[in-house]
Amino acid sequence: MTQEAAIGRCRSLIEDSLGWGDAASWTNDDFSTLSERLFEGTGVRLSVSTLKRVWGKVKYDSSPTPATLNTLARYAGFEGWRDFIQRSNQPAATAPALPNTAPAPPSAPAAASEPPATPAKAAGRNYTTPIIIISVTIIAVVSLISARLHNSAVIRPPRFDARRTSDQLPNSVVFDYDASSFHPHAVIIQQSWDPRRRESVNPDGKQHTSLYYSPGYFRAKLIVDNEIKMQTDVFVPSGGWKGIVQKDPIPIYLKTDEIRKDSGVLGITSATLHEKLGTGVFSGNWVDFCNIRPFPGITGDQFTLAATVRNTSTVEECLCRKVQVIILGKLSAIVVPLCDKGCISDIGLYAGNTGISGKDHDLSAFGCDFTQWQRLKCTLDHGHFGIQLNGKTIFQKEKVPSIGDIVGVRVDFEGTGMIKQLDLQGGHPAGQNQAAADPINLLVLP
Repeated sequence: MTQEAAIGRCRSLIEDSLGWGDAASWTNDDFSTLSERLFEGTGVRLSVSTLKRVWGKVKYDSSPTPATLNTLARYAGFEGWRDFIQRSNQPAATAPALPNTAPAPPSAPAAASEPPATPAKAAGRNYTTPIIIISVTIIAVVSLISARLHNSAVIRPPRFDARRTSDQLPNSVVFDYDASSFHPHAVIIQQSWDPRRRESVNPDGKQHTSLYYSPGYFRAKLIVDNEIKMQTDVFVPSGGWKGIVQKDPIPIYLKTDEIRKDSGVLGITSATLHEKLGTGVFSGNWVDFCNIRPFPGITGDQFTLAATVRNTSTVEECLCRKVQVIILGKLSAIVVPLCDKGCISDIGLYAGNTGISGKDHDLSAFGCDFTQWQRLKCTLDHGHFGIQLNGKTIFQKEKVPSIGDIVGVRVDFEGTGMIKQLDLQGGHPAGQNQAAADPINLLVLP
């Protein structure tokens, strides 16, 4: 059986077990539900985009990874992809028929006449068939029990849970994990999407703690022998507005009076940043302003964020003077970049699940004159995504998925910057009055 034919057969087995009808009619929600069922059954979460590639909904020239194939095969009832291939290529076996009587004794010489069987000998021959049947039955039952025990051990998902120890920053997170069912050689916990945030842990261990300096909504990963086996969400709130100067290995937290201005503006001055960094050159140094918390009633598929921002660094202090406005969701994020007009080659836009680089796209519309305030508006409305800068539409994209429930807003400056407006508005809920959709002024919140 070819690889393509094997994948097709595995898909058919899964489709039959689901009973959802022709896969050609499956929606994005169906693939999302399948992702959850795969996770519940195997302990491994395959993304919706990966499943769509396997089912041919999205064109993809490469074959699925071994980890993807193993997960699909296990969900279909096999130990893994190798077991699926071996059992698929194996011809159907026919069980040999059991004899009705015991074998005949060796032939006697022709001249001798065989005496009739005595009752005792006849009884001995009659016991042979039941003994064979009982023996085969016992072997079959023992084999079935062993196979079920083995299969249950294979598909038993490992444990991977997270719980934070505080509502403040920094915050330690306790991971409770168990990867023993995979018989691992090496186990790694990755704090977030960033592969640099990896820590090796004891393969036979049960707990590990990680220190999170920055707030956010992270998807931690349990990596066993270089394969992602499980993921768990880690939510670290900011406790109101937090100003953070990013610095390795430990960032610098800003005091409230260092980021708040009397006019209601949020930002940092050159004098304060110079003091924190010990240098008046800010290129490559970022200051994040974070408000990470739930926003009840604002869904990640229908919202508008309006911001008025300005990078206040001089060109001598910071060459490109970049700005990033970020809306965080439980599933993904929206990242809108701004920069000096001459630096658009070095920025990138991220919309839900798609990254667009200034290296191979013309993002000159995101270049700014930072002697003036920049009025930015970002809208996602049931798949339609648009960005306006100073009243002009500079980017549009269709079929952008929901980023999930919104759990935070962040504005990052390379160097110094100011925010004088930041409003978040949800869509107008059906059956409610217009007041339910009024914007939230984030700058007046603690």
